[in-house]
Amino acid sequence: METENPIKKYLPKVILIGVIGAAAYYGYTKYQYAVSHEDTDNAQVETYFVPVLPRMAGYVKAVNVKDYDVVRKDEVLAEIDTDEARLVLDELNADFVQSQTDVENAKANINNLNVTVKSSQANLKANFLRREKAKKDAERDANLLADNAITRKQGDDSKSNAEILSAQYEAGKEDILTSKSRMPILQAALHKAQSVLAVKRVKIEQQKLRLTYSKVYAPTSGRIGKKNIEVGQFIQAGQPLMTVVQDTTFWVVANFKETQVSKLKIGDETELKLDAYPDKILKGKIISISDATGAKSSLLPADNASGNFVKVTQRVPVKIEILDLEKNKGMLRAGLSLEVSVPLKK
Repeated sequence: METENPIKKYLPKVILIGVIGAAAYYGYTKYQYAVSHEDTDNAQVETYFVPVLPRMAGYVKAVNVKDYDVVRKDEVLAEIDTDEARLVLDELNADFVQSQTDVENAKANINNLNVTVKSSQANLKANFLRREKAKKDAERDANLLADNAITRKQGDDSKSNAEILSAQYEAGKEDILTSKSRMPILQAALHKAQSVLAVKRVKIEQQKLRLTYSKVYAPTSGRIGKKNIEVGQFIQAGQPLMTVVQDTTFWVVANFKETQVSKLKIGDETELKLDAYPDKILKGKIISISDATGAKSSLLPADNASGNFVKVTQRVPVKIEILDLEKNKGMLRAGLSLEVSVPLKK
């Protein structure tokens, strides 16, 4: 009778025991990981998206970038034709010069009125002296006429002359008052002309400011997306031309289940594994936890009181800072998916 080989007899049992042991060890490690970590694969890399918006309307003169180019802050991305805007500025300057002439004319009218008043006052003073002399002459001639020392005609002429000079003096006073009454009107005209001049000066400064808007600058450093602008295109102020994706600031938003949030707290360290780089583990730290679920901040939030209700586990956004960002930002892109794991502290 042939003896059975012990290796053949016990090898299947050894293999079975080994498989069971490996499975048990794998299961144990998975269990230990599950009870000591909270993880999710509902996470994305986020950054700032800054729109590029022109501040004046016009035809595009030049576009200095292509799709997905890297740009630096204050770099000129596009230029808008300014020929029409410069013609408007020339017209405003010519109108401004005309308004300056109106102001000078208003000042000249006031100066002319002041000279006229001064001249009238001088003439009034001379008429006053003539009137006083004529009064004295008339009084003296009246006395002489009473003594029959002169003829009645001489007396009447002297009296008439005094009355005429007195009337001229009163008329001179009225002329001065009339001239002075025109002063407020001329001053109001001057103030109006000066106000018009100030408005036109402001319009010129506004037009000069608009001309500076002819160059569209990058609002921040980063990489542009697909541009929506070509040479010769007419664009409006505020029209989106392109978007700059910041390449200096990245963070992660992980949407944990509501049943996991109670175990998380601000300051917890995290492990980040990008789907694009599965062999690379990044370190992170929780910096904030949203006060509302993602569903509540959506465009059409669910209303549990609207009819049939099906309970769904909600997700709470958690913001995570990426540590050693400068060293790792070369592999980061906004929107990349990743897995987030948070070791629980005992």
